[in-house]
Amino acid sequence: MNAHAFRLSTWVAAALLAGCVNLAPVYSRPDAPVAPAWPASAGANEAKDGATAATAAAPAATGWESFISDDRLRRTIALAIANNRDLRVALQNIEKARAQYGVQRAELFPSIAATAGGTRQRNAAATSSSGESSIGSTYTVALGFSSYELDLFGRLRNLNEAALQSYLSTEATTRSTRISLVAEVASAWLTLAADNERLKLAQSTLASQQRSYALTSRMKALGAGTALALAQSQTTVDSARVDVASYTAQVAQDRNALDLLAGATVPDELLPPAGMAAASALLDVPAGLPSTLLQQRPDVLSAEHTLQASNADIGAARAAFFPTISLTASAGSSSTALSGLFKGGNSAWSFAPSISLPIFNAGSNRASLDAAKAQREIDLATYEKTVQTAFREVADALAVRASLGEQLAAQQSLVDATQKSYTLSDALYRNGSYSFLEVLDAQRSLYTAQQTLIGLRLSEQSNRITLFKVMGGGDTASSS
Repeated sequence: MNAHAFRLSTWVAAALLAGCVNLAPVYSRPDAPVAPAWPASAGANEAKDGATAATAAAPAATGWESFISDDRLRRTIALAIANNRDLRVALQNIEKARAQYGVQRAELFPSIAATAGGTRQRNAAATSSSGESSIGSTYTVALGFSSYELDLFGRLRNLNEAALQSYLSTEATTRSTRISLVAEVASAWLTLAADNERLKLAQSTLASQQRSYALTSRMKALGAGTALALAQSQTTVDSARVDVASYTAQVAQDRNALDLLAGATVPDELLPPAGMAAASALLDVPAGLPSTLLQQRPDVLSAEHTLQASNADIGAARAAFFPTISLTASAGSSSTALSGLFKGGNSAWSFAPSISLPIFNAGSNRASLDAAKAQREIDLATYEKTVQTAFREVADALAVRASLGEQLAAQQSLVDATQKSYTLSDALYRNGSYSFLEVLDAQRSLYTAQQTLIGLRLSEQSNRITLFKVMGGGDTASSS
């Protein structure tokens, strides 16, 4: 009896120790295959463009509501977050992944079910011990579980871990989708503002050209002008008309694009006003900021969770080489009469353990393990490429930021100079000292300079949005 108890305790201890086995490789975050910091010339601490920097904050800690300074744009983004269909799909993907994780986690526990049944059969006389046929009945009711696997080698735990990491990866992907949506809506809104300003400039230029044409026509009628000057004035009017028509169509397209991103028609009161006023804060990127900050980007986190899931899959594949122990048990009552089913003395139980030891499967387990290891290498390369891409996106945005301030200042100076040149040439033409061709050239230079300035202002605002996005900011609890 003592020997039997000793053997039983030995088996129990062995089972408990085996339950602590986890065959998955120990996970450690891979080293980022990028420089420890962004290039010194990439625009850190660049805030020389005269833009508002008072609200600058750490990029990853800044929510989009704090980053976006224009109330109309904030409300437009909120409308998009509530209605954008791509974001809705991403949010439902989270729910799906959460449910799949719940299904996998349930495998760690036995599935207990209540069963009830009855049979009634006629026994032939030839098989009856009494030599006479008989009719018998059996009724049973039981509570138990079937084929519950004891997770001695961590197969189920690793499958559960893989499902959890897949869920976390999906959640991070949704955060990335939300940040991208914020950036896309802001960019579309700013583009609409810029094209509205271009349209306003084209309309103003057309009105000016029409006035010049009327003046040139009167001068020709009085004999002070030439047919050439009148024809040249007509070309400028027609060119301005083309620009007005073109920008009118472009503004309509911008509006349609914004409505699509918002998932609903954006009310007129939320549309950008005329002019390119600052719509967002300027992120302050301190010099020497470590590139490890990128590991907080949602897309990088998603790639890492996928890598962790494949790491757990290796553990599950390794466990397939070891025995699988399953338990089936039930307890209840059985009787030949339905009325006696719950009477004393009719209790019944069963316990049926089973063990399965893989001996030969034509290399299936080995192939599954090799596939899991290969997938881990694929996910590792994907993670490293995601980090490298993130590093480049930030470095590019900072490089652009470094020169935008100087470009804007130079372009504004050019606009002022060409405006003065046009004003002087027009005055000299009216006094008869200049030809209309010289006025036309000055006017074209002014128009081109003004258009370029609008484009640069848009680029500066878009760069703020891009920098905010690539630094991983913008996802706050209130934005979900």
